[in-house]
Amino acid sequence: MNEPNLPPNSRALDVHLDLLRVSMTPEEYELLLGLVAPVLRAIEEEDPAPVGFGLNDDEAESVPDEIRDEAALVVATAVTGRLDNQLIQIDVEDCGPVRIVTDAATAADPERCQDIADCIRERYRQDEELRGIAEASGLPTDL
Repeated sequence: MNEPNLPPNSRALDVHLDLLRVSMTPEEYELLLGLVAPVLRAIEEEDPAPVGFGLNDDEAESVPDEIRDEAALVVATAVTGRLDNQLIQIDVEDCGPVRIVTDAATAADPERCQDIADCIRERYRQDEELRGIAEASGLPTDL
C-alpha cells in the first residue's frame, strides 16, 4: 500500500509514521496504514462526515490491540500535530476500563484523569437514560 496523502504541515505525522515503519514488520505497518488511511484522507480533505478505520467487521476483529493502539496514536498525531500523545486506560465505574488518547501532561495528572473519568461516567449515564427513553417509546436503542 502506498503512503496516504498526508495533511499539510504534517511533519510530526511524517516522523511518527517513519518511526513506526522501522519498528514494525512490513505486514504490521501495511495493516496500520490500512486502518488509518481513510481517517487521514478525511483530515486532509477537511471532511466533517463520520469516518472509521479502513476495515470491514471481519477484518477489524482480527487486528491486534497493539496495532489498534498505534492507529489511535497516528490519528491523534495527525489531528494535534504533536508527538507526545499517549494512550491510557481509565477505570470508570459502570463502564469498565476506557482507553483514551491524551497529551503527556494530562496522562501524568491523576486529577485530570479523574475529571475525564467523571465526564465519561456522566456521558454513559446520559446514554443509558436516553436508551431507556427510546426503549419505552418503541424506538431503536442501538444508535
